[in-house]
Amino acid sequence: MAPINHEEDEILGKAYDAQLMRRLSVFVRPYWRTLTVALTLLFGAALAELAPPYLLILAIDGPIARGDAAGILPIFAAYLGALLVAFLCRYGQTYIMQSTGQQVMVDIRMRIFSHIQRMSLSFFDRNPVGRLLTRLTNDVDALNEFLTQGMVALLGDGARLVLIVIAMLLINWRLALISLAVLPLVMLATVYFQKAMRAAFRQVRQRIARINAYLNEQITGILVTQLFSREQRSRMRFDELSRDYIVAQNRSLMAFSVFFPIVSFLAVVATALLLNLGGQTVLAGLATIGMLVAFIQYTDQTFGPIRQIAENYNTLQSAMASSERIFRILDTTEDVRDDAQPAAIATPVRGEIAFQDVWFSYEAGARDWGLGSRDQGLGARETTTSSQVLLPSPQPPVPSPNWVLRGISFTIPAGQAVAIVGATGAGKSSLVSLLARFYDIQRGAITLDGVNIAAVRQSELRRHIAAVPQDAVCFSGTIASNIRLHDDSISDEQMRRAAEIANAAPFIERLPGGYEFEVRERGSNLSVGQRQLLAFARAVAFNPEVMLILDEATSSVDTETEALIQAGLERLLHGRTSIVIAHRLSTIRHVDRVIVLHKGQIVEDGSHDELLALGGYYHRLHQLQFAEQVSA
Repeated sequence: MAPINHEEDEILGKAYDAQLMRRLSVFVRPYWRTLTVALTLLFGAALAELAPPYLLILAIDGPIARGDAAGILPIFAAYLGALLVAFLCRYGQTYIMQSTGQQVMVDIRMRIFSHIQRMSLSFFDRNPVGRLLTRLTNDVDALNEFLTQGMVALLGDGARLVLIVIAMLLINWRLALISLAVLPLVMLATVYFQKAMRAAFRQVRQRIARINAYLNEQITGILVTQLFSREQRSRMRFDELSRDYIVAQNRSLMAFSVFFPIVSFLAVVATALLLNLGGQTVLAGLATIGMLVAFIQYTDQTFGPIRQIAENYNTLQSAMASSERIFRILDTTEDVRDDAQPAAIATPVRGEIAFQDVWFSYEAGARDWGLGSRDQGLGARETTTSSQVLLPSPQPPVPSPNWVLRGISFTIPAGQAVAIVGATGAGKSSLVSLLARFYDIQRGAITLDGVNIAAVRQSELRRHIAAVPQDAVCFSGTIASNIRLHDDSISDEQMRRAAEIANAAPFIERLPGGYEFEVRERGSNLSVGQRQLLAFARAVAFNPEVMLILDEATSSVDTETEALIQAGLERLLHGRTSIVIAHRLSTIRHVDRVIVLHKGQIVEDGSHDELLALGGYYHRLHQLQFAEQVSA
């Protein structure tokens, strides 16, 4: 899988890409019946719009020439009828295309959103949220504009142009040639206009992409901007970006301001030629007055589609660029994929976890590095549940990428609570991320009840695992919906019981509306501690066999809330296989066992008291934190 280019928002794309159009047709194909009706109405409208000039020929050369006032009425009625038919066809075609376009856009959005949901965490490591939101909003809207307006304009105006030319040639080929004499000049002007617009469009896309990126960065980091009083500097930088955008837009406006007057001038030239040469043709008896008047109208109708087609060039080009970006997302495959024939975990799940010689790196090419045989260069390391010091191997087996975990091996019996400690960057969070299979390892195996998790369907594996992150995630909605995550199998009684076990019930019951209290986006109307308690309640409600407490979930709360969380944590971990990532060692004395990581390797393993007695890494970490607490 090729990584997505960080400059992909500046993709310009071809003005027309047949391959992209074929891929887009997959989304349009289910609606071919309604689109067929819309296209039929489109051509019907084009045909109806040919009638009025022809009816002028009949009126001028017939009843008007004879002075027959009564003879004008049927032609007048037919004229109004043609206008009414054209109106009804346009109305029906527009309504059908707009409604169908909206359905197609919903399908595309759902496809992108579903695909993004299946992506591994490494995908989100590489792709900023703002870019993904742009794919789901701006780029899909660009496709919608093309399908509902641009494509209709291209087909409709193209059909009108062809039908008008055919009608003119059939009525009087001499007048037709006079009317179309300036058409090569119009085509030449259109080609130059499209080239100019292509260059201008590229610059506009680049500038708007930079503005969006800067806005996302500044709004996200507004706290730092205000804290250091950098608002003025931020405004100056935004002003620079905005002025660059205006310059790029002015180039496109310049192209428009030159092209359309040229087309209008050539249309007037065509009319003048028609009056001069066409008048001489009428005087020569090769055409009638009615034909000359009708051709003046047909000539005006000819230049209308040309202007519209040129104007929709941007829409087509934008759609192609948006399609390319969308399909780049859809063509990105998951780094973590389920087997075609996944294995099943025996029920009931006991929760025994084993890491067997696990090597892991976040680098995309790490899987391609040769590591020799399974036992090469592992050092004196074996599965352990007792107190001991495990010395890391002196060297990796071969030159390697930046390994986050190096030959990790240990077993956690079912129901045991284990704390993982170590300095920042030791690999603690990576270890539990691998257990939930957010990433796949490069070597070794991780098993749950003896079954390799790499062979288990991700959705099944995660049904038995719950995690409480340091930054608790809350969604807009009620407290109840945040606990049960809209899972109807969790009853109100189970939800309330989960809140009580997590010690979240007291604060919830004090909120207006209790469990029906509306939580704002990202839980902005809840404190950090309340969000953490909700995260604990959510984990309890789903009742997993394996619990992961990530990155010190109690690190950002006050002492009183921490006491509540600690009490809830002990209840949560009781009788359940648990892994707790700890920074503050004072919070993990209730666990059965402590594993110490250092530079991606296990260096100590045992109980809190046993490891203190060893006087090694854990003892030094404990002494450092104790000294910090005393000095504070």
